[in-house]
Amino acid sequence: MPISVEVIGQVAAALGVAFLIALILTPVVRSLAVKVGAVDIPKDNRRMHDHPIPRMGGLAIFFGFLLSTLIFVPLTEQYRGMLLGAVIIVVLGIFDDIYALRALFKLVVQIIAALIAVFSGNLIEYIANPNIFSSNPYWQFGWLAYPITIIWIVGMTNAVNLIDGLDGLSCGVSSISSLTLLVIALLVKEPSVALLVAALAGGCLGFLPYNMNPAKIFMGDTGSTFLGYVLAVISIQGLFKMYTIISFVVPFLLFGLPIFDTCFAFARRIAHGQSPMHPDRGHVHHRLIDMGFSQKQAVAVLYVITAILGLSAVVLTTSGAVKAMLLLLAFCVAGVVAMAVYQSTHLPHGNQSQKKKGDKEK
Repeated sequence: MPISVEVIGQVAAALGVAFLIALILTPVVRSLAVKVGAVDIPKDNRRMHDHPIPRMGGLAIFFGFLLSTLIFVPLTEQYRGMLLGAVIIVVLGIFDDIYALRALFKLVVQIIAALIAVFSGNLIEYIANPNIFSSNPYWQFGWLAYPITIIWIVGMTNAVNLIDGLDGLSCGVSSISSLTLLVIALLVKEPSVALLVAALAGGCLGFLPYNMNPAKIFMGDTGSTFLGYVLAVISIQGLFKMYTIISFVVPFLLFGLPIFDTCFAFARRIAHGQSPMHPDRGHVHHRLIDMGFSQKQAVAVLYVITAILGLSAVVLTTSGAVKAMLLLLAFCVAGVVAMAVYQSTHLPHGNQSQKKKGDKEK
């Protein structure tokens, strides 16, 4: 099915329907969350809010995505498996938002949901060979495709969940990643993938106004694990199926922020002799807050990073690896300069106040 004006119209309609459904349902879900006790009460310094806020808002995103998908997307066996697994993830998230389930139990259920997607045909069967000097253009995984795909799905499910620590962060990052994946799907002529990510982006954007700082509702595990799961499975259909080098690099650019934060968190916790699943206050967004950024500023910084990685993925898809690397390098340099300027304009105030205090004491 070639990309045409009709396809573009369907993509816009899928995004619009999901957006409206999520926008309308979020206040309803908020009232429901209060009634069933799905409320986040600040109990430690990891939480950035100072009063109880309803969670479970991801239910509105899920319904927006689901209804839009059922209307616009032809449901193949792979997509039916993805939707069934997504339902399991959402139900798990609802109970977790209400009762705070044990990590091991959640992991087992996530693996089951991943297995459903895998045995429905969602498999990372091969990727481009990163060794450009090899005569073999791609790696065929064989039976290893099953554990590799399960690890990818479960890992991404939890990675998006781990960055859900500031108002609007996880939802906004997922929106940017979905829109980037939408652009790539259109560029490589994958209309079904484009419709799916359009529905996902629409659901996120419809929920986002309620989730921005100061948040009226959190998406909770219901939303963050659902977004991670669906993005992981969609990326298998839309990215890992290509034989070129972008099939190896693009997913890691698109989801670079949650992947980096998760790997860094696991390494940090293991180094401190803790369980990898042990919660702490060392995530990237926490470190930005500790550097003096406000919540809105920290979220904006992480949005920009995600957008830069997404833009690099689009350039890689359309213009090749060299231009994408140069673009990413240029943005990294600009980021370092911007951080230095920020520190030079904020940190001296503290030093000057200390100096004045010392002068007064003299």
